[in-house]
Amino acid sequence: MQTEPTWRVEITFTEEDARTRADAILEFGGQRFHGWGQAKRSPGDPNVPVVGEELAASRAMSELAHQLLGAAADRIESHEGHPVSLHG
Repeated sequence: MQTEPTWRVEITFTEEDARTRADAILEFGGQRFHGWGQAKRSPGDPNVPVVGEELAASRAMSELAHQLLGAAADRIESHEGHPVSLHG
């Protein structure tokens, strides 16, 4: 029985003042993808760190998704020998 591939994304957070940054890392097959995102709390907003983490992580994952889409397009182009356009 063949094992299905599993990819794990590691997300780390750093917080400074009212800013939260998320770094999303995906490594597989000798490739490394790194997406990052940031959230900033407005002065009048309550201090709820999980909200900043969710926003920053979603932005980091979105950037990561765009990088993967670009990598897939590059791989298709190298096999087919002509430019391709993929939409997410």
